[in-house]
Amino acid sequence: MKWLRYMMVFVPVAFLLEFIPALKNDTLLFAVCCLGLIPLAGYLGEATEELSVHTGPKIGGLLNATLGNAAELIITIVALQAGKFELVKASITGSILGNLLLILGASLLFGGLRHGIQRFDRQATGVSASMMTLAVIGLAIPTVFEVLRQISIGELNVFSTQANDQALNGLSLGVAAILMLLYVMSLVFSFQQPERGVGGPTGVDDHRESDAPHKAKWSVPMASGVLAASTLAIVFLSEFLVGAVEPTVEALGLSEFFVGIIIIPLVGNVAEHIVGVQMAFKNKMDLSLAISLGSSTQVALFVAPLLVFVSLLFGPEMTLFFSIMEVAALTLAVLIATIISVDGESNWLEGAQLLAVYGIVAMGFFYLSPVGG
Repeated sequence: MKWLRYMMVFVPVAFLLEFIPALKNDTLLFAVCCLGLIPLAGYLGEATEELSVHTGPKIGGLLNATLGNAAELIITIVALQAGKFELVKASITGSILGNLLLILGASLLFGGLRHGIQRFDRQATGVSASMMTLAVIGLAIPTVFEVLRQISIGELNVFSTQANDQALNGLSLGVAAILMLLYVMSLVFSFQQPERGVGGPTGVDDHRESDAPHKAKWSVPMASGVLAASTLAIVFLSEFLVGAVEPTVEALGLSEFFVGIIIIPLVGNVAEHIVGVQMAFKNKMDLSLAISLGSSTQVALFVAPLLVFVSLLFGPEMTLFFSIMEVAALTLAVLIATIISVDGESNWLEGAQLLAVYGIVAMGFFYLSPVGG
């Protein structure tokens, strides 16, 4: 995946488009920022993995568990600060759907086409499926709660998740706290199951060519420097991207909702997703599933609740009130992913089925988004 590094050229181009008025073009800036964020996210993940080699398996596992979705977290925090709550919620939904349907589907498809029937650890997959089910329950309850409240007063708007409801705010904070506590408990459980690990590789390079332990190629100062530099660059490009979203969606006839569902999650996770597919292609299904399912769990149990608390710093509070369409899509995605993975083996047809579901869901959000946008 070294070709991703050539995409670093888009980072300085983004700065030129942002700060030179003669070159200003919001749609082009949005596209360039998306392309520039892909290698930056890869470097961020690679630096995290290099640090984890120096710190040992337990601290390294904690680093991967907390920084595995750092790029996407930075993008959503910037969007949250700009008051784009719909975009943030859509990116949460899109990230979970992308991991469970698109990436897992591609992994099963390409791995199955090369190796036929592939097998993996049923127990580890079962734990991940249970965690995702609990996470969806945590996201669904505030939604059902607020929908019922709005129906009772005759003010239901199925296309808006903005509500001035103190009860909903309190419920969201409580649910967010419980989800984060559950995530911490899952980390403790993972530390007690070292053979299953706490996370997979997240960088640009594949460090798992063999079963031998990966040896660090970067020193601690270098890894820390790359981590700091990539984080700072992601912050800047996220600011540029969020500022260009509104004029871009107007020019393309889309909506911020659709951009959040499809584009933002892919930008922040492309490098990690490609590694997941590569692992399946090499018949390392336990690692491949750990990447896709682990990333989904992290978004649902850590990133989403954390954003609820971070929003308290910026004024209006973000809640866990999602649209009915989002909750339905998440529920069905977890259901189909669980059904496919419960037997401990997979084939290429099951991968195609997951990709088909992702395509159906994406079309649904595409045609729904102009109404809600």
